[in-house]
Amino acid sequence: MVLRTRITDALKTAMKDKDAARLSTLRLINAAIKDKDIDARAKGNDEGVPEGEVLAILGKMSKQRMESARAYEEGGRLDLAERELSEIKIIEEYLPRQLSEDETAKAVEAAISEIGAEGIRDMGKVIGSLKAQYTGQMDFGKVGPLVKNRLSQG
Repeated sequence: MVLRTRITDALKTAMKDKDAARLSTLRLINAAIKDKDIDARAKGNDEGVPEGEVLAILGKMSKQRMESARAYEEGGRLDLAERELSEIKIIEEYLPRQLSEDETAKAVEAAISEIGAEGIRDMGKVIGSLKAQYTGQMDFGKVGPLVKNRLSQG
């Protein structure tokens, strides 16, 4: 659980440095992870959520803040939009680098050929394979239509 350790260490550093904005964001991250840990324990997993799930949590948090920032900008609340964008920067420090469109397309092609997917009914297998390998590195909201389009072409 290297990622959890990095987040905890950063939290301690932010406390020592009295960096309120960073501390607040790191506490939000920690709380989200602990919520998922509690859910996992209720289901019998005493170790909490795995690293892949932590990456998914961070990705979701980043995406939520991006949507909020857009809404704030449209509403003329640039101060709030700026705060959301600064939180995104902190969250993204713990996410792996996002794949480019070309890299994503190549990963989709590789997954399709690896699984031997022949049609749209194999879409779930392809997405599952991609999620296992690239959690936190690609936006699966955009990957889904890409896979569907590729599989429908035959």
